[in-house]
Amino acid sequence: MAERSTAAVDVADNSGNQPLTAQAAQATSDGVDTQNGRAADGPMPDKDGERTNAAPAAAPELHSGHKLARRYRLEECVTRVDGFSSWRAMDEKLRRAVGVHLMPADHARARSVLAAARSSALLGDPRFVQVLDAVEENDVVYVVHEWLPDATELTALLAAGPLEAHEAYQLVSQVSQAMAAAHREGLAHLRLTPSAILRTSTGQYRIRGLAVNAALRGITSETPQRADTEAIGALLYAALTQRWPYESDAYGLTGLPKGVGLIAPDQVRAGVHRGLGELAMRALANDGATASRQEPACTTPDELAKAVAAMPRIRPPEPAFTAPPEYQHTTYQQGNYGRPTPPGLNTVQSRPVVPPPPPLQSRTGRALKWGVAALLIAALGLGSWQLADTLLGRASQQGNSGTSNNTKPGTDDNPKPQERTALAIKGAAEYYPDDKAQDLDGVSKSYDNDSSSFWRTYRFDDGPDLGAYKEGLGLVFDLGEEQEVSAASIAFRYDGDHTTATIYAAPSLSSSTPVKSMKQIATGSTKDKQLELTTDTPVKTRYVVLWLTAMPKAPASEYSGAGYKQGISNVVFSRIS
Repeated sequence: MAERSTAAVDVADNSGNQPLTAQAAQATSDGVDTQNGRAADGPMPDKDGERTNAAPAAAPELHSGHKLARRYRLEECVTRVDGFSSWRAMDEKLRRAVGVHLMPADHARARSVLAAARSSALLGDPRFVQVLDAVEENDVVYVVHEWLPDATELTALLAAGPLEAHEAYQLVSQVSQAMAAAHREGLAHLRLTPSAILRTSTGQYRIRGLAVNAALRGITSETPQRADTEAIGALLYAALTQRWPYESDAYGLTGLPKGVGLIAPDQVRAGVHRGLGELAMRALANDGATASRQEPACTTPDELAKAVAAMPRIRPPEPAFTAPPEYQHTTYQQGNYGRPTPPGLNTVQSRPVVPPPPPLQSRTGRALKWGVAALLIAALGLGSWQLADTLLGRASQQGNSGTSNNTKPGTDDNPKPQERTALAIKGAAEYYPDDKAQDLDGVSKSYDNDSSSFWRTYRFDDGPDLGAYKEGLGLVFDLGEEQEVSAASIAFRYDGDHTTATIYAAPSLSSSTPVKSMKQIATGSTKDKQLELTTDTPVKTRYVVLWLTAMPKAPASEYSGAGYKQGISNVVFSRIS
């Protein structure tokens, strides 16, 4: 059955004739291909797709400093091509950088761009650069999306050389799994080029421009799943060989020799991982298996993801450790300082090894050993006597019921119970140093003493640890003034597997300070809905970060589908005295 999508992939872009330099190491996250300071959107033969005629409407004539919705301040125009423009902007409400696509409301593709942006926003998969807003206002259509300043385009990574086998494995694994999830929701990308793939500082690959990039250019395809699968194969081929798997040069990469056709990666570059090379050929040879491998072609991202999972795991390279230089004694340490050095000898010499002294074998030595043994026996006997006397004394003080009748409150036998004083929470905010908010409207529900209301996280497909997506997520609470924090009682929404939480002393309510620089107060895990955290040493602070690094797998609800997620219905901080 033929598939139909509103976008198609351009697998042979002719615009990348000039190689990228190392200055392209930082991604602009604008969702539009840019190369050497100009739009990489010139004439290109679209494979397995078609491009609709460009609309005559011109891009809106806006300038730096212009505000959209009295919130998004335009700062730098990144691309202006084909009737639309892309900007780096500042969200003055949330104080974070964002990307913005702009086009006139009467543009022929304005309606399709809005529809694609809203469909992409509903996916909510953190493996894609998220669409934050899609609005038509004052004769202008604009789409707002995330901006990742710490991410690097695959274009820049490939400009430095081919990827190591483990890194290429991570690339094809993460991208194929993400696109399989998108196609299950009826969304296609169709412009999976090296500039659409971003690698974050944590090693996670994220995809930008899902459905939106192709809608901006009016690209369509009858077989979107095959088009996206072939594009992933081209990315893997380029990662292994640093060559574009077509005759045309593109994205700063040299194409294959003309007239040769598609050749295996290990014939282009020596030392290519055999399994990954075969996988790239299976994704690119969509018309059938290659004659040399006799393996079925992968025609959908889901088939490609399963083929990657069936491969033997490729381990990361072992870190290289250099042995420290052998320590040498100087003449000063050898006791030769101030003495003349004979001719022909170095001033740094190896110190001779002095043999250890022989054991005590004389009459005095034997007497000393017997004396030490006698002292040890006497000490053991005294300790046993004191232990027996203590046990007998306690037994004499026990009544028929087995309880003590002579204890007093506050003594060692009956310690005084600890008093726990709850600390009032004056306010709270989300803590998201990666600029990814979860539930801003539900923050106040996390400490309102109401078990029916709660703050919730997004749903994640992998778990229970969040390492595949981010370092963690959570909330920061304001206690009004500096308080001694000794404990925390946290009521969660879901149970099952395990939830791991840590509380830190934060300098402020801002989410820009990483937790690794904060003082840890306490940490723990739970398999039910309640977690008690305590510390022996109270920490004095006004702001406390509650940081989640693992979440249970929960069923579908009215808020989200089944997956790894959590909610916080009540938090109480205490001082123990």
